[in-house]
Amino acid sequence: MPEIPTNVVDFFWENTAAIGPQLHLIFWGLAILCLDFLVPKSNRRLFAGLSLVSVLMASMQLYSMRGSSSMFAFYDMVAVDSFSFFFNLLFLSSAALAIAMSYQYLEVEEEQRSEYYALILFATSGMMFMAGAIDLVSLFVGLELMSVSTYILVGFLRRQKRSNEASMKYFLMGAFSTGIILYGMSLLYGLTGSTRLSVIADQLNNLEDPTLLGLSIFMLMAGLGFKIAAVPFHMWAPDAYEGAPTSITAFMSVAVKAAAFAVFLRIFHVVFGDWRDIYIFAMVLIAMLTMTWGNLAALSQQNVKRLLAYSSISHAGYVLMGLIAGTDLGVRAAAIYLLAYTFMNMGVWAVVILLRRQDIPGENLEDFNGLFFKQPVVAVLMLLFFLSLAGIPPLSGFIAKYFVFAAVIDVALNPGEPYSSLMIWLAVVGALNAVISLYYYFRFVVAMFLKKDLVPVPLNFSVGLVATLVITALVTLLMGVYPQPFINLAQAVGLPLI
Repeated sequence: MPEIPTNVVDFFWENTAAIGPQLHLIFWGLAILCLDFLVPKSNRRLFAGLSLVSVLMASMQLYSMRGSSSMFAFYDMVAVDSFSFFFNLLFLSSAALAIAMSYQYLEVEEEQRSEYYALILFATSGMMFMAGAIDLVSLFVGLELMSVSTYILVGFLRRQKRSNEASMKYFLMGAFSTGIILYGMSLLYGLTGSTRLSVIADQLNNLEDPTLLGLSIFMLMAGLGFKIAAVPFHMWAPDAYEGAPTSITAFMSVAVKAAAFAVFLRIFHVVFGDWRDIYIFAMVLIAMLTMTWGNLAALSQQNVKRLLAYSSISHAGYVLMGLIAGTDLGVRAAAIYLLAYTFMNMGVWAVVILLRRQDIPGENLEDFNGLFFKQPVVAVLMLLFFLSLAGIPPLSGFIAKYFVFAAVIDVALNPGEPYSSLMIWLAVVGALNAVISLYYYFRFVVAMFLKKDLVPVPLNFSVGLVATLVITALVTLLMGVYPQPFINLAQAVGLPLI
């Protein structure tokens, strides 16, 4: 245990500086809740603007920490390293896009409330704590801050039964999975006598009987598998995605998933890296099932939100490929995939929100009929995002899939790799699923470009939605045409520190 510093003031400022971005979000979230008593209902636009300001300030604070040497805070419970920097940037980008697309959507739903924006800020701060956590206690606190905020956001449309049902299902399943994670953590503490990840990794090297360790690994795998919606822990995702506000569905599909993967990578790649024999077969099986079941279930969906939920499940399988590779390249491949997926998926959800008008949900496939003839620019942007999700060059989705496949094949071709045949099968299944996904993505293309529905219905444009579409489209296109800056950003991740 480190000694308590004699200069309490220096200790306070050094440690709070390490979590400065998170504190910005929490402070502004609390300020928004307090201002709700003073701001008239007619000026609720202010809360969306303040939320974006808070994300901008947190991003500036995060950027000021860029390139600094790795540091540890609060008695080595939180790390500020290149790994956490990358994921924090991803979380803040997702939060900004979600807030930008939310205002007009909440206006249509008549649910414009301050707590909505505050909860997004609280959830984002929880994700940032998760990415920087190097202690089981700080990890769990960040996980709960994110989870509780997200449970409430899923049920934010209080007058809709499906939103209430989705929130209850998500809460019950989430609480159950959190209990499994906590039990796995308790086993690790019992085996090693510490909650610090570095100490746990050292103590596991001297472990003689791995029976309880195996139980802990599989419990953590199951609990985190729920958070990323991996098969067979995915059953909550279609209902939660369908019932939640569409802007929150977009936020969950990228940010919550990325936060869980950050924990997955830091624990399994570093702490359990020498114990791959215990979980590698199960992890490969989960990745294969996740890709396959997600794609097959999406084939028959007519509801757009459920279809994209299954699509999100299948993409989780591709990110797992980077984790399974177990190499530095695998970690970076997973980071690149999450970066690309964040922007192309947020772009898709922005178009879905555009189709939401008064008394028209815009959530069925038939609502896209003839979109090209009514709004050709929006239809072309939607085509761009779907082609990227399918992995068609020269878009970001192709770069993302290229790196995860390269990571797996690189391990498979290693002469000393005992699981080379397993990696080959994983790559083959991943390639086949990429072909399957083309079918249901092109169902949208057929609806938009080949089916004519010339009823002139105005779309729900707003400044935030237009900005979201422009930003996501530019990143999706630029990452495919000129990927090097984005690759450099992801490659700076390196091996997560503990």
